[in-house]
Amino acid sequence: MAILGDGRYEFTTELWLHPAPAPWHFVSLPAEVSDDVRALTDGSRTAFGSTRVEARIGETPWSTSIFFDRKRECFLLPVKADVRRREGIGDGDRVKVHLALAEA
Repeated sequence: MAILGDGRYEFTTELWLHPAPAPWHFVSLPAEVSDDVRALTDGSRTAFGSTRVEARIGETPWSTSIFFDRKRECFLLPVKADVRRREGIGDGDRVKVHLALAEA
């Protein structure tokens, strides 16, 4: 895991499926990354607690938002079906994530 500075991060974590009527796949940001994101975005997150980011897994970049999950006590990154399909990844796979906070 690396906090690269200027709101940029690299980490490896597990892709997981949230069981819901319309299930989504997520990765949980490590505690250290979540703490850094909270400090950098304090006062600038949306009413839902989300923050815009640029993410990449493998060769596939995408723009999305991360949000803080109080139950898990970390930020969650949703991973789109197109990203999973292009990278050949699924529930339970370990993935290397590159993440950057989007410019305001």
